[in-house]
Amino acid sequence: MSLWEYANPVKFMKTSGFLLPWVVGLAAITLVTGLIWGYFFVPAAENFGGSVKVIYVHVPAAMMAINIWGMMLVTSLIWLIRRHHVSALAAKAAAPIGAVMTLIALITGAVWGQPMWGTWWEWDPRLTSFLILFLFYLGYIALWAAVEDPDTAADLTSVLSLVGAVFAALSRYAANFWNQGLHQGATLSLDKEQHIADVYWFPLLLCMAGFVLFFVALVLVRTRTEIRTRRLGALQQRERMA
Repeated sequence: MSLWEYANPVKFMKTSGFLLPWVVGLAAITLVTGLIWGYFFVPAAENFGGSVKVIYVHVPAAMMAINIWGMMLVTSLIWLIRRHHVSALAAKAAAPIGAVMTLIALITGAVWGQPMWGTWWEWDPRLTSFLILFLFYLGYIALWAAVEDPDTAADLTSVLSLVGAVFAALSRYAANFWNQGLHQGATLSLDKEQHIADVYWFPLLLCMAGFVLFFVALVLVRTRTEIRTRRLGALQQRERMA
């Protein structure tokens, strides 16, 4: 048995169809539990007040915005090297989800930043790199829509994903590369002095797990839809040629 078997559309459809209800159920449980715990049972933080609770959406969304592009990079490389159509379609399916996650991170960051920094926006290294990442997501989606041949579109978007990976990395480590800027360091850290208190950490972990599972569920649904759309297009082309 090989992992590459799941690159076969038939195998992928069968396996994803079995996994999808379980993933959706786990996503709902973890996400709802984490958000309720974080927003209704966590105390206000010193110096931050109730605004600290925005982390239960902002941090998971920002994490997913970066990691979704990483997933797209891996699946794009698989397409370029192995020419498996499922991997290219998975990257295509993930892009709109990543764009929404990036937008959520930008909006919730602005909502938190206004009372904390006194401004909705600052050309901070991390904020700027996140904005550029969002534009890369939009460009990726537009490129898929603009190129008619699906294999050519997959090739071009795969190259774009390689370039965008630079800004995904900058979005994650910008606060470490440049000392200037308003954005603080990592919320979760192995350094006990930087790591948030457990009372905030445990519900945040649940929210992060919920966002990951929610993304997996969405990308499975969207990839299955892309495969069906590709099959339908092939059947319609055969009928026109018959």
